[in-house]
Amino acid sequence: MLLILVSLLCCVPAAKACLQCDRRVRLLHEDFVLSAPTVDDQIEMKKICDHAYVTYRETSRGRKGVIDPTTLYRARTEYQSEFGHFMKTQHTGSVTFEAIQIMEKGRKILEKHLDTFIRDGLCPNKCGLLKRRIMDCFSCRYRIFICPSPSGQQDCSEYPVQAEEGGQAVLNCFLPWHRLLLGRPEYYYSWAPGVPGSKKLNESDFKALVVTDESSVVLNQLRENEQGTYRCSLKDRNGAIYYRVAFLLTVAPLPDQTHRPIITLPPLPAGDNYSPFQPTEGLLVPVITVVTALSLVASVGLTLVLG
Repeated sequence: MLLILVSLLCCVPAAKACLQCDRRVRLLHEDFVLSAPTVDDQIEMKKICDHAYVTYRETSRGRKGVIDPTTLYRARTEYQSEFGHFMKTQHTGSVTFEAIQIMEKGRKILEKHLDTFIRDGLCPNKCGLLKRRIMDCFSCRYRIFICPSPSGQQDCSEYPVQAEEGGQAVLNCFLPWHRLLLGRPEYYYSWAPGVPGSKKLNESDFKALVVTDESSVVLNQLRENEQGTYRCSLKDRNGAIYYRVAFLLTVAPLPDQTHRPIITLPPLPAGDNYSPFQPTEGLLVPVITVVTALSLVASVGLTLVLG
């Protein structure tokens, strides 16, 4: 009987659900069943675990039947903590009842985390198309899950951008849910010149600018003729568009600068080379004579005073 029970525990239950997709949870339950004191108790514990798996399956079925690794990790960690506390405080006389309680606690933990994930994490794209890899709660295998745009279109918003001539503009079309996309999609930037919004644009109006893994581009030393509609498209290698946004760039010209005229002095009359700042040779001789005479007079007077 014991060998038959162990062989049953080694088989993965057919009714797989999100929580027991984690190997740690399955091992936790197997150890719990084998810890029962008698074979009859172990069989009873096994029935309780199997029934818990059925309830986990129904819980996940009502919530799209999928989960991501982060949500599964959070649910498993919380459940392990609760289970550890249960094993420390369980009473030998009521093992069956307490086992039902802890399994039900696991269902509520799974329900809580799935509700949060379905509401906030499964399809975070408010516009655009999200194609992501996710775990199926019944097969415990990963599969592709598609979140279509709520509006049915990949074209999202238009953002006005203003800059001055000679300045710069930063265009960034990144959204956090882009990290969830399968493969390695790239950002395709294109440009339609002209005053933004002045006419309806066709696909042929756009000129390709750059293809990059980075979500943002910087336009430096802008000129007035570089204004227009800049478009960012997130595409895969096959050309499928997941997300597209437009930037309406307006470049304001610099204000005109008034220059003061340079004042030039009138030229000197012809033949007049006199300048007050450049003494001529005729004036230099009398000045030297006067200075020499004054020096001699001062020397004679000083000699008489000093005796």
